[in-house]
Amino acid sequence: MLYQLVVFLHVASVLGYLLAHGVSAAVSFALKKERDIARVRALLDLSLASYPAMLWTLLAIVVFGLAAAFLNMAWWKFGWIWVSIILLIVVIVLMALHGAAVFGEIRKAVGLPYMVKGKPFPAEPVKSDEEINAALARANPTLLLIIGYGGFAIIAWLMTAKPF
Repeated sequence: MLYQLVVFLHVASVLGYLLAHGVSAAVSFALKKERDIARVRALLDLSLASYPAMLWTLLAIVVFGLAAAFLNMAWWKFGWIWVSIILLIVVIVLMALHGAAVFGEIRKAVGLPYMVKGKPFPAEPVKSDEEINAALARANPTLLLIIGYGGFAIIAWLMTAKPF
């Protein structure tokens, strides 16, 4: 019974994460077309507002996933669980490199507080339109979608099919 509850909480955490992170996904696609600085700032602030829920649910995914694995110690001898863990780490790193870093650069360009490698920095003066457009052009929401959705889809398959 405890194992089933923990697995349910793990899956519910994934759903919460996808819901919270969906805000940033939608914003990333909207930013590709947006050039009005006030609207870019509003979109970036909307995305930032979803970060606490995203981070807490990501933590819950890890905690409940590990708890489920420790409640069923037999899982540790199978390759699918190790590949799932490694793939989650790879997805997080790639999303940080291609998502957080790029959107931090956009935040900096439009005069909003920003982060570099998790370290916060205060707002700087707004950059030129050319610099803002260049920063916006570096965003690749399709790549982020492939990394994030593709990674989670593979992990979901590994967890359900348990192929090895």
